[in-house]
Amino acid sequence: MYKVMELSDEGFHFNEALRQMERFNTLGYTEDAEKEKQHILRELFAEVGEGTYIQAPYHAMLGGHNVHLGKNVYVNFNATFVDDANIYIGDGTLLAPNVTIITAMHPISLKLRTEGYGYNKPVYIGKNVWIASNVTILPGVHIGDNSVIGAASVVTKDIPANVVAVGSPAKVIREITADDDIYYDHGKLIVDNII
Repeated sequence: MYKVMELSDEGFHFNEALRQMERFNTLGYTEDAEKEKQHILRELFAEVGEGTYIQAPYHAMLGGHNVHLGKNVYVNFNATFVDDANIYIGDGTLLAPNVTIITAMHPISLKLRTEGYGYNKPVYIGKNVWIASNVTILPGVHIGDNSVIGAASVVTKDIPANVVAVGSPAKVIREITADDDIYYDHGKLIVDNII
C-alpha cells in the first residue's frame, strides 16, 4: 500500500509519456503516421510484439509504461489501461472497442482512502483471448488462453482457459469446444474453406 500522490519513479517521465500518448492519438492514418505510431508505442509500452496494432485513441495512466503486449495483438479504439501495475496481454489477443483494464485499487477503509492510500495488482490475459466491447477487467484478474469475454462484462475474478464468460460479474457460461470450429452465430454452419 502506498500514498497515491507521493509516487515517484526517477526513471520514468510521466508528463513526457502523456505528451507522447496524446501525439499518438492525434496522428492521422498516412503511411508515415503509422510508422511514427509504431515508434511511439515501442517507446512508451513495456513491450510491443511484432504485428501488434493499437487503434487510436487509447488512454493509459502511465502512457503504457507497464503494458506488455505479445505478438499480433489487436487493440481497438478507446482502450483504457490503468497501468499502475503490469498488464500482460498474450499473443493473438483481440480487444474490442472501449475495453478498460484496471490495476489500481483503493482500500475500503474510509480512513485509508481519505489519507490517499492505494495499491495495485497486475492483470494477466492469456494468448488468443477475445475481449468484446465495453468489458472492464479489474485488478488481479487472470484470463486463460483462448477464452472469450462477452460484451459489457465486468471481470472481477479469474477466468480459466477455453471458456466463454459473460455478465457483471463475469461468469463462465460454457466451454469452447470443437463444435465452435463447425458452427457460429447460434448454429450457422461455417463454410468449409474458411478454417
